[in-house]
Amino acid sequence: MSREPLTLTLPDTLAHELESAKEEFLVELLERGLREVRIDRALEVYREGGVSFGAAARLAGVSQSDLARSAYARGLEPPSSPQTLAEELA
Repeated sequence: MSREPLTLTLPDTLAHELESAKEEFLVELLERGLREVRIDRALEVYREGGVSFGAAARLAGVSQSDLARSAYARGLEPPSSPQTLAEELA
């Protein structure tokens, strides 16, 4: 994977907390955070009726099974289908 430098301006408290963190940790932190933000946004669009559950999963870049787990964790009941049930039980 190629890498590209990135410069961020952070609040002082956050900058101090992260100043001794290793690059690998910061990359992992950003990847996980970005994944969660994508899931949150996709679930919000789904909740508002803007897209189907499958489309929301594609927007988030995760499987429907992963999105269903995230939906349950956020108190949202995802639709149930034989395919979703099979994925959950796998």
